[in-house]
Amino acid sequence: MSSGKRLWRWRSSPLRRREDVIEAWIVLAVWLVVVVCGGVAALVTDRSAEHEFAQQRTHRHPVSAVLLTDARHGVTADWSTDGRVQGALRWTAPDGTARTGHALVDGGLKAGARVTVWQDDRGRLSPSQPTGRDEGHAEAALFAAAAALAVAAPAFGAGAVARARLDRRRMAHWDREWDLVGPRWGPRTG
Repeated sequence: MSSGKRLWRWRSSPLRRREDVIEAWIVLAVWLVVVVCGGVAALVTDRSAEHEFAQQRTHRHPVSAVLLTDARHGVTADWSTDGRVQGALRWTAPDGTARTGHALVDGGLKAGARVTVWQDDRGRLSPSQPTGRDEGHAEAALFAAAAALAVAAPAFGAGAVARARLDRRRMAHWDREWDLVGPRWGPRTG
């Protein structure tokens, strides 16, 4: 028997039903979507995240800033996970101009304290320091896994729904056939 016939043995089975063939194609399609589309989504997401993190590292720079007002502990610090509060700051932009703005600073600092903040190439404050190389690789891998899962979950779900419908159709066919064949075997019991 050739290997092609072995792989497709179910094609010539007298017990094969139309629903069996449809189910085989559904399973194949689901796995193709999961493997190919999930893999592509994961790869694209990983590359995009890695690129974004590299851009952050290239375009965000630390700068020393002076706190203009006291950074008191308060409601903001109570709601903050790390106890930081909004503080008014003055810093020098890359072009040499003085800038002022607000950023999160440690609570309890007094006016005039020096703090390190992050700015972009234009001197605008960034919300946080750039993601480090190792942390960026880990985050990109997590984003890639989430993207693959976002593609795989609906595909598996749709495949499961389609297979459940096919099972109901198979059961209905078996019930009809049993109603035709069953009486020939004798009276029903129970």
